Amino acid sequence: MSRHSDTPKILWGSPLPPVRSGVADYAAELLPELAKAARLRVLRPPEWTPPPEWPHQLETVPCDEERQDDEIEVVHLGNNPYHLWLLHRLRRGGVVVVLHDAVLHHLLVEDAAEGGAAAADLESELERSHGQAGRALSAARTAGHHGFLDPFLFPARASFFRYASAVIVHSRWAAELVRSEVESLPVHRVELAAADPGPLDRAAIRRRFGIPDQERVLMHLGFLTRQKGLEEILTGFGAAVRCGVQARLMIVGEGRRAEHLKEAARSAGLEDRVWFTGWIKPEHFLSVPAAADLGVVLRTPSAGETSAAVLRFLACGVPVAVGGRKQFLEWPEAAAPRLTPGPAAAPDLARLLGDVGGPGWDDRRQAARAAYERFHRPEDIARRFVGILSNLKETS
Repeated sequence: MSRHSDTPKILWGSPLPPVRSGVADYAAELLPELAKAARLRVLRPPEWTPPPEWPHQLETVPCDEERQDDEIEVVHLGNNPYHLWLLHRLRRGGVVVVLHDAVLHHLLVEDAAEGGAAAADLESELERSHGQAGRALSAARTAGHHGFLDPFLFPARASFFRYASAVIVHSRWAAELVRSEVESLPVHRVELAAADPGPLDRAAIRRRFGIPDQERVLMHLGFLTRQKGLEEILTGFGAAVRCGVQARLMIVGEGRRAEHLKEAARSAGLEDRVWFTGWIKPEHFLSVPAAADLGVVLRTPSAGETSAAVLRFLACGVPVAVGGRKQFLEWPEAAAPRLTPGPAAAPDLARLLGDVGGPGWDDRRQAARAAYERFHRPEDIARRFVGILSNLKETS
């Protein structure tokens, strides 16, 4: 796209590398393509130091830089503290919000804890989103009572949406959800972008990890949290092994749940078949999923995010088993076979791992790569993103 006078000017605010955040990775991979299609300035997060791999051709400006009259300010929201510094910009109004998580409860609570705008009246903010139930939840928190599911039952989106001029989401499910809550707010969908790893030598990558040709590899990719269904994954993997499947489970990522999972693997007699890689350097991370025969991504409960981990597998041409609900149902089944949500995910996964390499598996691999190429290439996403912002500029 050429830089004509009607090309939108964008002021972009999001977490950036080296923060270990999916949104930061997304920004680093999309912004170079976006800069080709628009006039772009990127806000530097507070105390930010660019990593060596940062694309230095991008223009960056201080985090308190004022928006120019002809700029569209784009603020990215996710359900963690990395987005706190953007909230004062959001609350000035007139910004386009890119919603990465459909649950923003944690962000609201973190803002209150940090003394942000929500601190003075967290109760009214929860009531704004959830009525009297939200007020009751705030009272319960004040009394020291809270539950694991509270953020998912009280996602607190309205507390943030009231400042937005439009919202961009990554899935049809999220678009319908936001439209049902704020009918007057323009809502647009642009699929999540992920970098293309390029041509891959799968055999060489497997040799680097010491994986025998005949061994099937199940891989989990991403930060290890309670919500990732790790127990179901280990149970399903163990069932496949006990049924005679020659396989190993590779856990790629870090997090507090790693030690718990290692102990569970030892208790099940699987310690020699479960590998933990820890954090992988960015220059190697994109190609690692190619070592797998099958990926697995579970989210229970789900914050409604479009999983970047799924895209990493698809980009490498690796089918990925997903929890069969909400936004995960939007990928083609051949590329992303569904697992029954809940405990039944374990036997579903065991059966699927047993199918690896059998009839139709090559078709699944081709479908995985095709799904990535059709929906998630950064250059395509950048063009769609700019098209939406151009239309918003014309109608504002």
